[in-house]
Amino acid sequence: MKLREDNGLISGLTELIKSGATTATDIAHATFHAIANCDDTAIFTSVTPERAFREAEASSKRILEGRSLGVLDGIPVAWKDLYDLKGMVTRAGSRILDQGPALVDAELVRRLTDAGAVTVGKLNMTEFAFSGLGLNPHYGTPRNPWDRKEPRIPGGSSSGCGVAVALGLVSAAIGTDTSGSVRIPAALNGIIGFKTSSGRWPLNGCYPLSRTLDTAGVLTQTVVDAAIIDAAARGLAIAERPRRAVRGIRLVVPTNAVWDGVEPAVLSNFESAIGRLSDEGAVIERRRLPVLDDVLSLGARYGTLVAIEAYELHGHRLLTTAANLMDRRVKSRLVEGGSISTESAAALRTSRGCLIESLAALFDGNTFVAFPTVPIVAPLLVLLENDDEAFAATNALMLRNTMIGSFLNWCGVAIPSGFDATGLPTSVLFSGGPGDDSQLLLATIAMEPLVRSSSYY
Repeated sequence: MKLREDNGLISGLTELIKSGATTATDIAHATFHAIANCDDTAIFTSVTPERAFREAEASSKRILEGRSLGVLDGIPVAWKDLYDLKGMVTRAGSRILDQGPALVDAELVRRLTDAGAVTVGKLNMTEFAFSGLGLNPHYGTPRNPWDRKEPRIPGGSSSGCGVAVALGLVSAAIGTDTSGSVRIPAALNGIIGFKTSSGRWPLNGCYPLSRTLDTAGVLTQTVVDAAIIDAAARGLAIAERPRRAVRGIRLVVPTNAVWDGVEPAVLSNFESAIGRLSDEGAVIERRRLPVLDDVLSLGARYGTLVAIEAYELHGHRLLTTAANLMDRRVKSRLVEGGSISTESAAALRTSRGCLIESLAALFDGNTFVAFPTVPIVAPLLVLLENDDEAFAATNALMLRNTMIGSFLNWCGVAIPSGFDATGLPTSVLFSGGPGDDSQLLLATIAMEPLVRSSSYY
């Protein structure tokens, strides 16, 4: 089930509720029916029917009485299992976390609930959110829905989020993005992924991976839906968003850093999308952005901030028997993080600030950077499950493009750009500077119809 409307699936459901064609309670019943009948049991780690029906019934009552909370009232959402839900244990894709049930909802959960969203459950993920591929040996790996013959990876770490939205089980899934964990599963599953700038959405009550790089984000069917979630996440009233034209949008396409290993279909679909945007009046500027090379060089020389800060959080577990219960690939990456010196960590943090500042003049609210979200389409799961060297190489390639934006605190929107010859989706990533989220959402709402393509490479 892949439902999409130009105005957004959320808006479409809201109109059905407003017209009396359905109710929030009916939608909740349909949602749980779809989840129960889905043959992939690895998408959700838990469902919350008692909470969902309580919230849906309250929504139905409000709407019947003319007291709707807005566009999100009665709309089902699901949460990556990093977000606290009151009364439930947050497991972060692991079997070794020892905290008890959450006493309160995470702040972001509270804000969306206050806007009328109906929480239907928690979604699977990579252990500790520490991989871009989406494998999980503890709770199973959700299957990419675009290949029903052979299992392919869903992308991570927000793996369940990507598959749940791609299958239409929920209209929106709230994830996190530290190095690409929203944008990558969006790309591999043919949907929208919106990564926020640091601090735009609250992370109180969200289990961390990297306190420097962690950001919240959402996976949806359309950019309009992502913008609706963005407003609610900031505690704002959700109103009709102003539209803008594609003409005059400036897109910088870098000629360096992001192209090695790009598959022909990914490149062809990218160029076709950029061509359609240019025909509509977007200004395309192709040039070298040395900062992108600098980010990759820093990682090669010093290691990564995410590895350093993941080790700070979990390194003590490597000294206990709990280490034997970790995903071996996550454990290996934690060990690597522990080998990075304090001097290297300081150099990374200092360089990061300098590189972000060096790009301040590039972003003006109308200028965005565009390149493929990921260089490849979703690989076969079997190729990565038992070959740790292949896993590490593929993970590094999958994360390369998105982690650049994370290091530079860019916001980003991944938009489907078509398919390869086997029917697997490709994606274009549009990025804005720190704090340019609202301008980026407006621009990508305008660009989305031109970027999307049903043609095959």
